[in-house]
Amino acid sequence: MAAAAEYSIDHKLSKLVEEARPSAAALRAAAQAADAVAELIKRVPQQQAPPEAARGFVRDLGLEEEKLAFTFRPPEVVRLAGSHAVGAVTRPDVAADLLVRLPKECFHEKDFLNHRYHAKRCLYLCVIEKNLRSSRLIRKVSWSTFQDEARKPVLDVYPATEIADLPGFYVRIIPTGNSLFNVSKLNVSTRNNVRAHTKDGINLPTPKYNCSILEDMFLEENAEFMSSTFADWKALQEALVLVKVWARQRTSIYTHDCLNGYLISAILVFLTVDCGGSIITKSMTTRQIFRVVMNFLATSKVWAKGLVIQSMKKRTITKEDLANCLKTFDVAIWDISGHVNLAFRMTKSAFVELQDEAACALSCLDKCRDGGLEELFMTKVDFGAKFDSCLRINLKENSKFTSLSYCVDDESWRILENDVQSLLQQGLTDRTKMIRVLRRSTPSKWKIMDGFSEFRNSPLLVGIMLSSLEKSFRLVDIGPNPENRNEAIEFRRFWGEKAELRRFKDGNIAESTVWECESWERHTIIKRIADYVLMKHLSLQKDDLIHVVDQLDFCLLVDGQDPVSSSGALLEAFDTLSKQLRLLDDVPLKISTVQPLDPAFRHTSVFPPEPHPLAYGKSSQRLPNFTTTCIRSMEVMIQLEGSGNWPLDTVAMEKTKTAFLLKIGESLEDRGMFVSASEDEVNVLTSGYSFLLKIFHERGLVLQNQAGDDNIQTALSQDKMLFQRSQHSSMINGLHGRYQMYGPVVRLAKRWISAHLFSSFISEEAVELVVAYLFLKPFPFHAPSSRVAGFLRFLRLLSSFDWTFSPMVVDINNDFNLKDEKEININFW
Repeated sequence: MAAAAEYSIDHKLSKLVEEARPSAAALRAAAQAADAVAELIKRVPQQQAPPEAARGFVRDLGLEEEKLAFTFRPPEVVRLAGSHAVGAVTRPDVAADLLVRLPKECFHEKDFLNHRYHAKRCLYLCVIEKNLRSSRLIRKVSWSTFQDEARKPVLDVYPATEIADLPGFYVRIIPTGNSLFNVSKLNVSTRNNVRAHTKDGINLPTPKYNCSILEDMFLEENAEFMSSTFADWKALQEALVLVKVWARQRTSIYTHDCLNGYLISAILVFLTVDCGGSIITKSMTTRQIFRVVMNFLATSKVWAKGLVIQSMKKRTITKEDLANCLKTFDVAIWDISGHVNLAFRMTKSAFVELQDEAACALSCLDKCRDGGLEELFMTKVDFGAKFDSCLRINLKENSKFTSLSYCVDDESWRILENDVQSLLQQGLTDRTKMIRVLRRSTPSKWKIMDGFSEFRNSPLLVGIMLSSLEKSFRLVDIGPNPENRNEAIEFRRFWGEKAELRRFKDGNIAESTVWECESWERHTIIKRIADYVLMKHLSLQKDDLIHVVDQLDFCLLVDGQDPVSSSGALLEAFDTLSKQLRLLDDVPLKISTVQPLDPAFRHTSVFPPEPHPLAYGKSSQRLPNFTTTCIRSMEVMIQLEGSGNWPLDTVAMEKTKTAFLLKIGESLEDRGMFVSASEDEVNVLTSGYSFLLKIFHERGLVLQNQAGDDNIQTALSQDKMLFQRSQHSSMINGLHGRYQMYGPVVRLAKRWISAHLFSSFISEEAVELVVAYLFLKPFPFHAPSSRVAGFLRFLRLLSSFDWTFSPMVVDINNDFNLKDEKEININFW
């Protein structure tokens, strides 16, 4: 059986890879189109490259046009690279990369200084663009960026003849610069090559700027090495396709500061060479390689030392170089030359998220059906559904942003990303497990003449993943002791007017910040802290910050308050009733169990009942002028102590239950409670609430199978229903104890169901179980820690679950084994 299951998973993965890759005919057509573009580029005649062709670009780099004029020469080499070269083209991104080698004659010896290389690189592309636009073989030419770096534009060339199997196919023209400059002049740890990058008059190193140039200089060498590694290695090519599909489904890691196809290829290559331990071997299957890669991303300690693709025998990079690199960059992946950190754009927060996603992937492989095929490769993990809290920051008119130079060592919008990340981490401390700041900077229709002005219009997106709710929603942050003068001054500088000196119950005196709010508003504390910190330190206005946290709170409020706030009174009322019932001594059988069945007691009622002025004991005199006349009753199940004197006749047993209920009602009435009794039910009004009492007896479950009369069957089925509801209530109550956000998510889900008039088709218990499924089987996400994230996933589950062909198995207590699940599936059909 196990072998058959393994074969089935491998077969499905093989089909997935086949579906993700274009056909051989389409790839041949793409190669021909790329060759045609390459020929057009080679035929561009020698001419002057006028700086005015990219006036805005040159201006925003802070350069003078007259110093950039040069004579364009046809490229020395134009070659195919990227996924088309390594045999791992993965839809929907099917662009073919053409590496165009820049002639050395177009550059001066010191053009690596002050963005002159980037300006000439752009002007070189401008000449190519002009000539391609005049060709009948080309339908469209547009500008884009290399790895979302604005100062490194590339050309996207769309052939006139479209390929049916590759809709949207285009050729991306990427300049390279083999041996253009002296590598020692571009040392990433020590050299300053942008003279404007100073502090207190002292030149600072420009590691990202230097890596930006070095990346182009060794792009061909790295592409060649990767192509040779992947050549004739089918399993490795398929594994690369799988990792790319996995990464692209996670929109927040397939980004400029985390993964891309080039970096994924580099990581796989590292795991095949001796310096990577040759972890991947040719005897491995595609699925085994995928698992190895996920395990390496999630758990390997090599990341702390830096990855080096260079062979151990030919290594030129020293331990000192590695140590300096790790001081400069958050992540280090040294290329085959030993000069370029391929991961120089990767940030620490992005790497933390990458490790978290890889760890989640490993869990999916082990715990999900079909090896996590659907969760890993077929489910979109988008920004809004993944993070517990999302924030959109508009910086278009922000003075601090507009005062920055567009590009120094790094681009101004990247500097701002880091500033926002740092401020939020300092402000939110251990309230969060992860903070992710992203900016989609490349405009959709960028014109090189406009420069970088459009890049500043994109908003910042912030995703926040909460830690435990106790930490995330606490009211007080305790800072340093005032005796630690420097720390206390820094604390007050950061928090400003929110900082205050407090004495705590344990006698400790410390700086602190307090975020007072109602108990039902505590989920907004993260929003309030983020707003305060960003407005104070970045001079933002309230309208510049849009949080996705509390937009749906309004639908759970009554008169501006959440009725959950009165749930304490409800529980006290039930406890009082429960004690009174257990103390009754004039009932023939003692009451052994009292269990509430109403959703209000398991925190899943949309509008929990509030104390009603007409539902108090006889001694109460709370009679307002106006009040509602309808009081909602909440069911309470009672179980009596065991006895052999219960009648065996089913009708007599029901009559006996009624007699017991009437006697219980009389006894409670004698103790000062309002009781409304009938043969069918007994309602008890106490402490502002109404409780509907029902008796459950186990014998009803046994007799139901023997009953033939329809009326008797109906009566006995009530025992079965009470038993099922009591089991459901117990399990849901336990689930809420494990996941405190479960209750609010269920309330939103029920509110939505009701607002769309589905309440008569879907029971409350069914909604509770569907939401429980989100928490028990959250993959490929983590269990939600906010009501909005949980609600979005609820809607997503309703729309995407295969209700027609698959049963939803909600195993709250992990009671089911494989045999049980198989039986459920058989019975479902």
